[in-house]
Parts: sequence; C-alpha cells; structure tokens
Amino acid sequence: MMYYVDMPSAEEIGDLNLVRSDACISIYLPTTPVSRDTEQSRIHLGNLVKKAVAQLETAGLDKRRVLLLQEQFADLLDDDDFWSHQANSLAILATPESLRTYRMVNKLTDVVEASDRFHLKPLLRAITFPHAAYILVLSENAVRLIEASSDLPALEVNVPDLPTDAATAGGKATNKDYSGVGHRHGSQGQNFHLTRYVRKIDAALRPILMGSDLPLILATSKPLETLFRSISVIPALPNIIVGNPDRLTESELASAARPVLDAHYAEQIKEFHQLFDARTSQNRTTTDISDAARLATFGGIDRLMVDIDGVVDGFIDDETGEVTFAKEGDADNYGIVDEITGRALRSGAKVMAVRKADIPGGHDLAVIARYPI
Repeated sequence: MMYYVDMPSAEEIGDLNLVRSDACISIYLPTTPVSRDTEQSRIHLGNLVKKAVAQLETAGLDKRRVLLLQEQFADLLDDDDFWSHQANSLAILATPESLRTYRMVNKLTDVVEASDRFHLKPLLRAITFPHAAYILVLSENAVRLIEASSDLPALEVNVPDLPTDAATAGGKATNKDYSGVGHRHGSQGQNFHLTRYVRKIDAALRPILMGSDLPLILATSKPLETLFRSISVIPALPNIIVGNPDRLTESELASAARPVLDAHYAEQIKEFHQLFDARTSQNRTTTDISDAARLATFGGIDRLMVDIDGVVDGFIDDETGEVTFAKEGDADNYGIVDEITGRALRSGAKVMAVRKADIPGGHDLAVIARYPI
C-alpha cells in the first residue's frame, strides 16, 4: 500500500478559480491507496470522463478540442506509476491545454462538472478541514515531530538542528545567558535550562511549521506546554495530547490527534455561528444566493460558509453580480456557489466548506458581510 497526497494551497485555489476555457472539466472521485484495488478507480474515472465529454458534445464544443481532452485523460488512465500512488480521493482539473491532479486524504463523493471554469469547492473542503496535523512530542528526555492524519500512517519528520534532549541542548552557560551575576541554582537553573531547550526547538521547527497550513498539536506535560506557548510564535491548538510523550507510539499519537482535530474543527464552526448571530442584528449576514453573489462581486464578504456537496447551477454577471439560475448543469453554465467562493477568496474573505447541516439554517451558503446589506 502506498499513500501519496498533494494538496493545493488556498492561493492555488484562488488562481485556479481565474482559469477560463471553452472546456474546463472538474472530476472528483473516491480512490484507494491499496495498489491492487486501483483498477476499479480507473474504470470508474473512465465512466466519469464519458459523462463530461457528453456534456461538452451537447454544448457543441469543437471535436478537435474534445479530442485533446480525451487524449490527456487516456494518458492519465494509462499511467501505472500514478495509479500506484493514491490516497482516498482524486481531483482532476482539465482543459484541452492542461491537466492537473490532486490526491487527497478526504473521502469525497463523485462530481463531474463541465463549464468555462473549474468546480473547486471539494478542494476547498480539503484545505478547510485537512484532517491532518503536525504533532510536537516534547519532554525533557526527547523531542520529535510527527506528521499524522486520520487516514494516513503517521511519520516522523526529519527536522534539521532539532535538539535531542534538554540536557544536551542546555549546553554550557555564558555570561550573556544571565541577567544577573553568578550562577543559577535549583529551580531557577532548571527553568533556564528548559527555556534554552525550547528556544532551540522553536528555531528548528520554524522553517517547517511557519509556512504550513496544517495545525500543530502538542503532546507534552503542562509545564513544557506553558513554556513552549510563551516562547514560540508557532500557533498550536489549545487542546493537547496527554500522557507520557516518551512512551506514545506514532500510531497512538495519530489516534490521540483525532479528537483534538475534531474539537478544533467544531470550535471553528461554532465561532462562525456565534459571529453570524452577532452580525445578523447589524444586518451584516445573508443566506440568500443573489445577495451573496452581489457582495462577492464587490468584495463585500468577510466570511463565507458553503455547502461542500451542493451545486447551484447558473451564471453571475461579472459587472453587476446579478444571478441567473439554470435548471440543471451543462457546459453553458457553472456552479454559482463555486463562483461566489472564488470571488470571495480573491477579495481576502475567509472561506469554509462544510456539510450543509453545519451551515446556519441548513442553507447552501451563509455570509458575514463587511458592511450592512
């Protein structure tokens, strides 16, 4: 079994939303990391490609353009190395000129969309709630960084210059390490020792963690947790993994991370609801798609929550933000909520893709605006 994950960043999703073509095909399907079982995924993708091509042919796309797309998908279907490196879902975004793939931890349902732009909401869900995290396993005796996921095997990350333990990291004190005169004894000396240890850990971790979208979970004792939070600017989730960090295996750490991540995501959704309720009294919220489209067009969305699975077909005018709804999806229209999401992302809005039940009122979307509507 081989796992391979290549997730897009929020910036990539914003860039992908700007892509326009006479044929943008977006396909999402569940896959498996078990190499011997990927043949079913290949067959399934072949069927989904036929659906997409049928949409394009119905819309009257030039046959040469259709052929270019079919050739790219055929190459992908024949790529044995690619199919031996899978995760739990596969996203394929194709135009006649290009084909991009993203292999994801999240388990996604089938989606086939053909339009003049990509359908990106499932990708957004993958980065909103990645179900993966770094775990800093920290004690006086040892330190290690683990990359864990709800579905992938946990792996220890090689961190250059990471100290081995507090005793080694403490080193020999120099004059500049002291604010006063003379040597430190007892608890004062121990605190200095640990502070130096944690500072070295923080310095080693920064190049890896400061540029990452994955949250950090601490597996440590209360005193070291307090010290790390006081020294490091690397944000760590409020809940920690309890227990003796030296004795926890990578698998046990990954299991212990799941409830911490679940609590983190639940808290994010709760915070959105609380802010939504507070802003409603100020006329700064809406669950109406037409209102949301106008706000997105003019950069008026502060926060946006959208239904991961829903597709509302139609158009949004680029100038006015006016919505025209369509009865069903075809290659002449696109997902309105997707387009709202893209416009909101490009104006700096914070976007969350969630299950419909998590959206206020169970609507397709919920908006917190930057000003009264």
